[in-house]
Amino acid sequence: MSAATAPTPPKGLIIAAPASGAGKTTVTLALLRLLARQGMTVRGAKSGPDYIDPKFHEAACGQPCLNLDAWAMSPDRLQNLASGDGTLIIEGAMGLFDGAPPEGKGAVADLARLFKLPVVLVVDAGRMAGSVAPLVAGFARFDADVTIAAVILNNVGSDRHEAMLRRALAPLGLPVLAALRRNATLAMPSRHLGLVQAGERAGLDQFLDRAADALAESLDQETLQTLLRPTPNKPQARRIPPPAQSIAVARDQAYAFCYPHLLADWRAAGAKITFFSPLADDAVPACDFLYLPGGYPELHAGRLAANSTFMASLRKAAETTEIYGECGGYMTLGDVLVDADGTAHKMAGLLRLETSFAKRKLHLGYRDLTPLTGPFTGPFTGPLKAHEFHYATTLSAKGQPLFAARDAEGNALPDMGLSQRHGQAHTHGSFAHLIDLA
Repeated sequence: MSAATAPTPPKGLIIAAPASGAGKTTVTLALLRLLARQGMTVRGAKSGPDYIDPKFHEAACGQPCLNLDAWAMSPDRLQNLASGDGTLIIEGAMGLFDGAPPEGKGAVADLARLFKLPVVLVVDAGRMAGSVAPLVAGFARFDADVTIAAVILNNVGSDRHEAMLRRALAPLGLPVLAALRRNATLAMPSRHLGLVQAGERAGLDQFLDRAADALAESLDQETLQTLLRPTPNKPQARRIPPPAQSIAVARDQAYAFCYPHLLADWRAAGAKITFFSPLADDAVPACDFLYLPGGYPELHAGRLAANSTFMASLRKAAETTEIYGECGGYMTLGDVLVDADGTAHKMAGLLRLETSFAKRKLHLGYRDLTPLTGPFTGPFTGPLKAHEFHYATTLSAKGQPLFAARDAEGNALPDMGLSQRHGQAHTHGSFAHLIDLA
């Protein structure tokens, strides 16, 4: 690694694609690692409600990665989060213009318009030649407020194939920033919610270096530098107030789905945050509020059920401490969690909830939530923006609901979540991941 240079002026660009599966994540990680190796101050951001890609970004460049959600966050909030030192590389989600129904709000194109940042379009060219030109031309001309500044060709088969692609694109006048060869070693393993988590991937550093090396072979770095545009200034934006001033947060491979901006908001308001690991059988720390984020508890259900120190301390804490669980955390607070093999595991028993992965059913979409009870009816007064993404089936749920809910199109949904009193406190949870104030 070269010696660090002076801080890079705050500029950025967006990596997007015509559709999912084009290789945006691999290209973004390769670019982050390559620029970091060259001594640049570079940071990543991810469009939309994604917990997994940001951790890969952080591993690639050593800087925190935030989510920029154009559906759930206000323009001031987005600009506040995007501001900062160095070069910002934003990775899009799905296709460039793909957002939530009915108008497509939340697409990465919304960020391009708001930030006035150029878009580098990643095209999987593995099964095309001349057809790459009308595809790119269509995206480049579709929206005058979204600037397609360059193209990265991915999955290129040979020198001859690359020449055909470049020849087809030449009349468009858009630079080809790089042409990545087809390379099976750069595949990203996945499971049902997306990529395998960064902390679970063996040899991650070696993979990131291979990706950076592959990109460096064809990257036009001089053109890259000319494409970068200033990132937003830092306006004031509303923050999510902390539910208490002493907060314990579960954090390990079973409970890794926690938005950085949420914890940053709480810290900015003076809250003290303590982390602990249920998988390591840690006891719940002394606190006024306990937060169990989402993650993959179903992959560790037997181990969690057997972790007597964690489970006993969780049940004890429920008598005096407000508890909130999201998705995986919510299922952990229930009575029973059935894994994909059909084995039932006893959970904390703090909510009358039974869930199962034996028959997977996708639940996916943005949610507008109105708190009905619980910690979000005080300083959180008013509606909240959230997202739901899981394959769990609810076998049984009994008790007071936590939220009234609507989908992104405004359609009423069944009430979400549960709330139950234990001693002097309450335990709450739902499948929704809270993103921001509405």
